[in-house]
Amino acid sequence: MIQKHKKIAVFTGTRAEYGLLFWLLKDIQSDPELTLQLLVSGMHLSSEFGETYKQIEKDGFVIDEKIEILLSSDSAVGIAKSIGLGVLGFADALNRLKPDALVILGDRFEALAAAQTAMILRIPILHLHGGEITEGAYDDAIRHAITKLSYLHGTSTEEYRQRVIQLGESPDRVKNIGAIGLDHLSRSDFMNVAEIGDSLCFNLKKPYFLVTYHPVTLGEEPPETSFHELLSALDDFTEYQVILTYPNADDGGRRIIPILEDYAKQHPNRVCAIPSLGQKRYLSTVKNAAVVIGNSSSGIIEVPSFNVPTVNIGVRQKGRLAAKSVINCIATKASISSSIKSAITGDYTAPGEIITNPYGAGNASAQVIQMLKSLEFEQCKSFYDLK
Repeated sequence: MIQKHKKIAVFTGTRAEYGLLFWLLKDIQSDPELTLQLLVSGMHLSSEFGETYKQIEKDGFVIDEKIEILLSSDSAVGIAKSIGLGVLGFADALNRLKPDALVILGDRFEALAAAQTAMILRIPILHLHGGEITEGAYDDAIRHAITKLSYLHGTSTEEYRQRVIQLGESPDRVKNIGAIGLDHLSRSDFMNVAEIGDSLCFNLKKPYFLVTYHPVTLGEEPPETSFHELLSALDDFTEYQVILTYPNADDGGRRIIPILEDYAKQHPNRVCAIPSLGQKRYLSTVKNAAVVIGNSSSGIIEVPSFNVPTVNIGVRQKGRLAAKSVINCIATKASISSSIKSAITGDYTAPGEIITNPYGAGNASAQVIQMLKSLEFEQCKSFYDLK
């Protein structure tokens, strides 16, 4: 018997993942058969990273639970302790809310804390963006762990769907829905350049780069060294302005922030540094950018749909499927600068070639809603062996 009314909890711990979930949250909120329960944690609650929970409330959502887990630490030990704090906080929050399902997107350590707690409490998890590969970050192992803790799966490509099945998940519980962040393409209104500049109190009078660089948590790519190489490469393009967003809360991220802020102070008319753009302003900034530069998953998954080239630095996203407009380089000034030149001149594609984004066309939210409504949870989940 399919339950007619369900309480759907959705977890968000970062600005990026909230932006991807925005339309799904709106659709759950407006559906008469579903009740939205919103759990907010991680970077959203940190003043250091812009207290982005305020934007969530401004967007019209009620936050049912705020779970504090971030420590004032920039180390692997601090991240591990944050996961422990998360388990404690999520245990109480989920016990109070008693949702019929929990939606988790991606591969963050905050999401791992929520997922393992929900599994122990026998709350079925619908996991989005499973099966992907990012060999340069411990997010890769976390993503696969969340897959095994989850009951339903919405993947962003068919290749990733097959990988989730390879991990032992039954094919009838794994659906290729495309990247959920692409729903913005047909459903969101975007700001123009003048509006973006006014909102930032920054005069955008030249073409600009949008830059986001996160620490690499696996592999030899020291965050401060690599970030200095990136800034040196940007200095080769003084005819372009730069919008710099802060890194995330992974170990090493806080060490980048003062370097970023100092660079912006040295170039006040050319560089704007901001902790978070918010989902509408971020996508608007992408849409109008000359090039998106850094190592964020957004540069690979969402940016190609705007016909804007991406310069993807280093190994953090190694292994992801990518459109031809994603130009990969190593974390050195010479390689980054060369790749930016290719992006500007359009050398990455043949004349007149249409860029195809492998992550779908932007109709994922409706598919997730249907998966949630038809959910019939069986606590004993069998391992699916490949034939």
